[in-house]
Amino acid sequence: MRKSTFMCAVSLAAVMAAPAAAQELKIGLSSEPSALDPHFHNLGPNNAMRRHMYDSLVLQDESQQLKPGLATAWKPTDDTTWEFTLRQGVTFHDGSPFTARDIVYTVCRIPAVEDSPSSFTVYTKAIADLQIKDDHTLIVKTDKPYPLLPVEVSTWGVLSATANGVDGDITFGRDGCSGTGDFPKTQAFNDGSKANGTGPFKFKEFTRGEKIVLERNESYWGDKPAWQTVTFRPITSNGPRVAALLAGDVDMIDRPPLQDLERIRTEGFEVTQGLSNRVIYLHFDHEQEPTPGIDGTGGKNPFKDARVREAVSKAINREAIVARIMGGVAVPAGELLPQGMFGSTPGAEHDAYDPEAAKKLLAEAGYGDGFKLVLGSPNDRYINDAQIAQAVAQMLTRVGITTEVDAMTKSTFFARRNKYEFSLYMAGWGSGTGEMSSPLRALVATRDKDKGMGGTNRGRYSNAELDAMIEKALATVDDDKREAILREASQEAMKNYAILPLHYEVTPWAYRKGLSYTPRTDQYTIATGVKPAS
Repeated sequence: MRKSTFMCAVSLAAVMAAPAAAQELKIGLSSEPSALDPHFHNLGPNNAMRRHMYDSLVLQDESQQLKPGLATAWKPTDDTTWEFTLRQGVTFHDGSPFTARDIVYTVCRIPAVEDSPSSFTVYTKAIADLQIKDDHTLIVKTDKPYPLLPVEVSTWGVLSATANGVDGDITFGRDGCSGTGDFPKTQAFNDGSKANGTGPFKFKEFTRGEKIVLERNESYWGDKPAWQTVTFRPITSNGPRVAALLAGDVDMIDRPPLQDLERIRTEGFEVTQGLSNRVIYLHFDHEQEPTPGIDGTGGKNPFKDARVREAVSKAINREAIVARIMGGVAVPAGELLPQGMFGSTPGAEHDAYDPEAAKKLLAEAGYGDGFKLVLGSPNDRYINDAQIAQAVAQMLTRVGITTEVDAMTKSTFFARRNKYEFSLYMAGWGSGTGEMSSPLRALVATRDKDKGMGGTNRGRYSNAELDAMIEKALATVDDDKREAILREASQEAMKNYAILPLHYEVTPWAYRKGLSYTPRTDQYTIATGVKPAS
């Protein structure tokens, strides 16, 4: 198992010493959650908000190291069995006690969520059976050795069976559970009627597009937050979000625009930033022919040729994008996870900028006269996403791939991407598990719903050798051996140009003096991490 680390808690004295005004915290968010249902949408803003109200069996700290949550300990008892020792004395916000039955209820509910745009079943598929040994001991069975189970149970929040009207026993089944009754609808979490977790904050109010208000859970089992009330305000436009901070309307904002960081500091505010696990990448259409948005190839899909994919890579000046578009607040990427994270390849380098080599490769592939391309991109999801796409378009145009950008709001972009409407698109991926298996399994593994593979592989890349490596890694319990397999798999994907990493985002936060915040690799803005400065 991966080693766990423990965060230092704010001392009670520090909290008590904070001024009364510090009992209220106001945060301006760049993206609003699509729902407060903890299982509705596996999306960054939703996952961050979930952590305020709903605990997991296992928690992740700022660097995605594992630490005890609702489970105080976990261990494999044989190759396909895990035993979780559950925390005693924990209650949900309504006062009902937390027991092993709530875990079974939660795992049963996840696949039953209606109209989920991105399901959490990717993190529950490995579970073959759940057995309640006693109220505070849970046995989890898998079909094969599955070392990622502890980290995967850290990605979803736990609901109360009792609070949702379940009095008797619950029997888990992959094809359907019994004894659960009707599961609550997503709207019931948004209006607060079923917003009942064990987390450090309770639901108070949600007005879509205006605010989410939480209040401190005075009965929380862990270290209580410094803040009696937290108000999140979605301010999706950069200018108004910065203005709200400078005017004192909010105490903190996430994702301040890079070009405003110096101004924010000059005005007397604090800025902190840290390397994230989010990679910005280009994804090719590896399947359709003809492929959307391509002209001048006689109906052929040029991206089926690895030489064309390599040409695209060599045509892009990643250092220039980081320096000019990102203001130096990013790191050029040579694979799908930053150096130092589990499964990353030491010394992995990206292709050097070489437009002449790109032109030569295009000519060798039969596209010496170039072709026309439409590059799909969101314009409000990632840091400077539309500007990055425009820079990529200019670079590709210089080597003969005449490129125009089709940038749109994230909701429109993801809907169109999921319908395979782009031959080349730009997007981002953050590793929910903090290791290389996350992007490999999601982005480049062959799409296989039953195996939970390739869920976000909208380029439909398929490589049987790579798939075998990923599946082997997911069944290898020994950390050193699993990491070696993941590195080999990553190198296989990179040498075949299955996908093109551009850079890793460095995430900034800005806040008023008197506060502190430790940057998180997952980019989440978590109110419990905002502390009165000592």
